Amino acid sequence: MTRPRHFLVDDDLTPAELEHVLDDAARRKKDRFADTPLNGGSVALVFEKPSTRTRLSFEVGVHELGGHPIVIDAGTTQLGRGETLEDTAMVMSRYCSAIVIRTFGQDRIERLAAASSVPVVNALTDYAHPCQAIADLQTIRERRGGTSGLTLTYVGDGNNVAHSLLLAGVAAGMRVRVAAPRGYEPIDQVVRRANQIGEETGGAAVVMTDPLEAATGADVLYTDVWASMGQEEEAESKHQLFRGYQLDQRLVDAAHDDVVVLHCLPAHRGEEIAAEVIDGPHSAVWDQAENRLHAQKALLAFLLERS
Repeated sequence: MTRPRHFLVDDDLTPAELEHVLDDAARRKKDRFADTPLNGGSVALVFEKPSTRTRLSFEVGVHELGGHPIVIDAGTTQLGRGETLEDTAMVMSRYCSAIVIRTFGQDRIERLAAASSVPVVNALTDYAHPCQAIADLQTIRERRGGTSGLTLTYVGDGNNVAHSLLLAGVAAGMRVRVAAPRGYEPIDQVVRRANQIGEETGGAAVVMTDPLEAATGADVLYTDVWASMGQEEEAESKHQLFRGYQLDQRLVDAAHDDVVVLHCLPAHRGEEIAAEVIDGPHSAVWDQAENRLHAQKALLAFLLERS
């Protein structure tokens, strides 16, 4: 039996494969019912963390691919009562064409994938948010005609979104700058891996502390909430520390005149992003949210074809 292709972190796709998925995402956006590779099969959508865009986009996407989405709140399954991830994966593999999971540690999705005989997709972990990054790249391609040679600046917490932007952005030939306070930088392992990928693509990963310097000349400005899910108790302390890292008009003015503003949502206007920026003329946030649907459909189709 062919080993399944999983998508657990961004570099599970080669740069060429990423380009293929992005091309297919654009095609599927033009014709949402172009083909139905699931052909009646089911996809398990497992959520151990709350979700809006991820759940909706995957549920709609599986339906449009000709499949049946099975949304599973992990708290209502035996996972919540101590069944192992390995046993769960082996059972789900007998029922479903693929497994999509939104969970906590990266180790959990790696264990699930190791025991699964069908593709497993990372719908968010504490380490990475790779499906979001593919939709981000699709949005940038729509607004700027491509990605190679562009500069993407991310300001804020060096979290899972920052990790995926570094890996996927560099794979798409971009210079990715992350401006974060000291102690909140992306992990060195991710930065090193991104720069390894950049040796092939011409992209590069740079970690900085000055958001204004990072925004200067940028083609894309990006931010995320300062306190991710599970970090709510840190929100007040982070609010003080990150105050200078708001994506505001000052950063927009420092970037290129046609800069594209992105945010993975949900957004806290007046905190990590100014209201006039997310609602302003440079914002592509709503296209970005829509593109989760098209990008994930293309990704699922790719994984199913190669499994």
